[in-house]
Order: sequence, then structure tokens, then C-alpha cells
Amino acid sequence: MLSEPRSGRLAAWGNALLAGLVSPDGAAHTIVGDDAVHRVEGLPGESAPVGLTLALGRLRALGVTGFRVALPSAGHPLGLSGPPEFNARALDAEEAVVATGAAYGLVPEVHEAGPADDLHVEVVWHCLPVREAPPADVPSLGEAERELAEALRDATATLTRLDVAASGPVAEAALDAYRARAERGGSGETLAPGYPPRAVRVLELAQRIGLLVSLAYENGHGGAVSASEMAARGEALRPVERVARRAQVAAYNAYVEERERGRGRG
Repeated sequence: MLSEPRSGRLAAWGNALLAGLVSPDGAAHTIVGDDAVHRVEGLPGESAPVGLTLALGRLRALGVTGFRVALPSAGHPLGLSGPPEFNARALDAEEAVVATGAAYGLVPEVHEAGPADDLHVEVVWHCLPVREAPPADVPSLGEAERELAEALRDATATLTRLDVAASGPVAEAALDAYRARAERGGSGETLAPGYPPRAVRVLELAQRIGLLVSLAYENGHGGAVSASEMAARGEALRPVERVARRAQVAAYNAYVEERERGRGRG
């Protein structure tokens, strides 16, 4: 599970740009992050891939008013609305951005080159038509917060019994890196200006839980030596991972959801 999906950065900082809270170059720089370059392919009116700054401006000119995130997995089209072609590409990437105001979606394709200690990463975002419909299975922030607390409590009890909680030097190093990123700004920077504090809180918890789930998977079988215990561990982790992904989507989408609720009250 990605602790900070590229689609989350694009949606969050794209929303801040549309709100006039950040500059086009500033938004593009933050979205690219540690990658070498991001380009957008398939934009209407463009015969070749273009840079992010131009792409975001073109999408705004096409009528885009906001960006949502989708984090689908097999059997769980989280945040998607169709059509099947877009959903299939998003499922392959395990993430996508869905625009509001104009029926476009963006799916990243990541290319890596170079040695493991000096990877050169390029990202091409494929712009495709999407169906204008409510996104699948996205909770409210309040629902996401409650789900996270319940899932974490239940899973912790099971994983502790099976002796498979994330631990050891690899887990500690990953958690140290996570804490360092959080101290530098972490979720607040990921979400960009304009997001409600509750969204920052939900995303922080969802990302931490997602990291711990990933570490538990990566640490081998731990004390779960029998087939039944290994199956029980998987059964405990899968719902938590699903809840954490739902919470991430709720947090990233909070900007658009709050704006639409405000219009409804108006």
C-alpha cells in the first residue's frame, strides 16, 4: 500500500492550485517530488505529452473544478466511476485521479531506470474520459475516522495473538523515516493548503496504519507458523488495509466534498 500515492499529491496540490492558494509552478514542483519528471499524455488539444504546469492549466481551461483520488484494488473499485476502460487502467496502476467539473481522469504510468540506490523515475499521466457519476465506496471523513479506530483495535488484538506485529530493525527504520517525514510537514504538505484539519488527521492515521500493515506483510510469517495462523493473519490484515485505503481517499477528496456540500447549502 502506497503511504503517499502520486495521485494524492496531484489531487491535493491540483485542488490548491484551482483555489488560487499556490502557484502553478509550485504545485507542479510538489507533485513531482523526488521523481525526475512528470508529463501528461492524451490531453485534448495536445498531440504530444506536456509538462504538469501546462497540463493543469489546460485542465482548468477545459472546465475542471476539482480533483478526487481513486485507490482501487482487485474486487474493490474504490473511488472509481467508470467507464470500464478507465477503471481497468486505474486498477493496473492501483491509483488514479478523477476530475470534477469536466469528465477527465488521470492514471500514472511509472518508469524506473538506473541502480537501486540511484533510481531515475519518470511518470506519464494518461488523460482519459471518465463517467460523471458518484465515486464508488468513498466514506465521509467521520466514517473513515471511526472505521480506522475500529479496524486498528480488532487487528491489533489478532496480530498480537499471532505474534506478527511489525517489529525488528527493518520495521524500526521504516517507522523512523515515517516520523522524520511527518516532522518535516508530512500529511500537511501532502494535503496542501485549503484542506480541513480533520482531513489531515485522518490521512496521518491512515498512512501510518497502511505502513504498519505493509511492514507486517513484509516481515515474513513471524510467529504464524501453521497454515491456519497464516490465513488468520491475512484475514486480520486485509480489512485494515482496505479501511486505510478508504480513509486515504476520504482525506484527499475532502476538499471537493466540502466545496460541494457548501454549494448544496447555498
